[in-house]
Amino acid sequence: MADWVLHVDMDQFIAAVEVLRRPELAGLPVIVGGRGDPTERAVVSTASYEARAFGIGSGMPLKIAARKAPEDAVFLPVDHEAYESASADVMSALRAVPGVVLEVIGWDECFLGVETDDPESVARSAQAAVLEATGLHCSVGVGVGDNKVRAKIATEFGKPRGVFRLTRENWFEVMGDRPTRDLWGVGPKVQKRLAAHGILTVRELADADEDQLVSEFGPRMGVWYHGLGSGHGPSVVDPTPWVARSHSRETTYQQNLTTPAEVEAALTELAGQAFDDCAAEGRPVVRVHLKVRYAPFETKTFGRKLAAPTTERDDVIAAALALGSTLDPQREVRLLGVRAEMTMPDGGDSTERTPVRGRI
Repeated sequence: MADWVLHVDMDQFIAAVEVLRRPELAGLPVIVGGRGDPTERAVVSTASYEARAFGIGSGMPLKIAARKAPEDAVFLPVDHEAYESASADVMSALRAVPGVVLEVIGWDECFLGVETDDPESVARSAQAAVLEATGLHCSVGVGVGDNKVRAKIATEFGKPRGVFRLTRENWFEVMGDRPTRDLWGVGPKVQKRLAAHGILTVRELADADEDQLVSEFGPRMGVWYHGLGSGHGPSVVDPTPWVARSHSRETTYQQNLTTPAEVEAALTELAGQAFDDCAAEGRPVVRVHLKVRYAPFETKTFGRKLAAPTTERDDVIAAALALGSTLDPQREVRLLGVRAEMTMPDGGDSTERTPVRGRI
């Protein structure tokens, strides 16, 4: 028997939870976001497949979604407690699958590690366990041992409700001619930087000069991206609980903030809330990040490392305000967010275990 990594991804998870508790919505375009009012400023958290057929997707402003949506579309508010409860039920069902080790990486996805000669059978057992326990469907990607990257990417080929095997043997057959953007961890900015070096496809990335990539992305990420072209990735499915690195708070304002005083008041509130979340864990803050979305929809993020770890609320607020002072006072603000990074607890996880957004 061989070691395999399976990636489980819940199909349209949030929309599926809503349809499960409102069966009359089955087959309708369902859009979940904000308070469920498409006239307000908020973004789509998720859209059902029926809604996606009209070009509606996660992160889209609700007002734009409303313009694209058909007359029978249903807009619903975000219900975090319901999704957390459903997620817990999903993970409990998967942990009960015989022989698997489970690593949670999000509300609606996880890795399973298993030693077996029939990974597809384990994948179908996982699907059946989730369906029986929750009524929700899931897709499972199967990747060769010590390869979370292949398992994660395989899931996209298995959706909806399917199983797909992606291994070293068929990697280039399946992925070689696809754009680098299809790789886990390669976003539009990285794709553009790769394209500037003539690297457009997965195979071209695998064949690229590693030194050139190191020069462009640095010694860690250059090597990582080069290996990603061949489907290389981390190997260990780690069942220990994820340790939060930070806490963040953000708000989309129904009316733009137009003065420095309004921005300062908003940042004071958000930074205080983020600090309180960190303080509840008893961990000092070491870095503060600011997210701003100018009207109409340009988003920027930047951060500042504190002089020393702090457990003082005023220090975190002051850092957020200092970042806020660099904002363009002539531009109206529609969204602000503050994220506070914490020190890791004794014995805590000090490195990222999965290559989310291209990081190992």
